[in-house]
Amino acid sequence: MIKEKLKRGSIFYKLYLYFDIFIRYSLFRKNRKSFSQYGEDLFINDFFKNQAIGKYVDLGAFHPMRLSNTYLLYKKGWSGTNVDLNPISIDFFNLARKNDNNICALISDQDNQLKDAYFVNPWSAANSINKSENTKIKKEMITETFSNIVNHDFDFLNIDLEGHDYSVLRTINFNKFHPKLVCIEILSDDLNKKNIFNHMTQNNFVFHKNLGPSFFFTKGIK
Repeated sequence: MIKEKLKRGSIFYKLYLYFDIFIRYSLFRKNRKSFSQYGEDLFINDFFKNQAIGKYVDLGAFHPMRLSNTYLLYKKGWSGTNVDLNPISIDFFNLARKNDNNICALISDQDNQLKDAYFVNPWSAANSINKSENTKIKKEMITETFSNIVNHDFDFLNIDLEGHDYSVLRTINFNKFHPKLVCIEILSDDLNKKNIFNHMTQNNFVFHKNLGPSFFFTKGIK
C-alpha cells in the first residue's frame, strides 16, 4: 500500500494523517454508530449511559477511531490514557484525541528491560512482543510498567496487547485503581484464559459477557 512507503514526519505522512482523521472518519464516517470491531463500544456506551464524564485507559489502543472501544466515550466528553508501542498510532491519537494522554510505550510486567517488538508493517494493528510468521519488522524497545505510565484512576480499562495481556493485567493494582468495567482480548488459542478469569475473580470482578474475543468483567455485578 502507498501509505506504507510514507516516511514518518514527512509532509505527505502528515497529510495522510489529516486525511485519515478529518476526511475519512470525521467527515465520511461521522454518522457511524459503532467504531469497534464487534460492537463493543455500543455495549460500553450503554453500560456508562448514566455517567456523562469519566476516565478510561486503553492499552494497545492502535487508532483513535478505527477498531476503537473508547472513541464513543471520548465523543461524549470522557478522557484518559492511550498506550501503544507503535509511534504512528500515537501520532494519530495526538491529532484526534487532544484531551487524552497518548503514550508510545512497550508496556510489560517489568521496567527498563530491552525487548524486541515485532511489526507486520508500520501501520498494522497486529504488533506485538511475540514474533509470528507475518511479522516483518523488528525493533528494540525499553519496557515500561503500568504503574509508571498511568497516574490516574479510571472507570473503564481496555486491554488488547496481542498475547501478553495477562502478564500486564497481573501488574495492575486494583486496590489503587477502581475500574467499573474491564475489557480484555482473549483469543481462542490464548493459554492464559483460565489465569485471566482466576485473576479477575480474585480481584472481585465478575465475567459479564463477551463480544467476539473481547471479554467484559464488571466489578462485583452479576
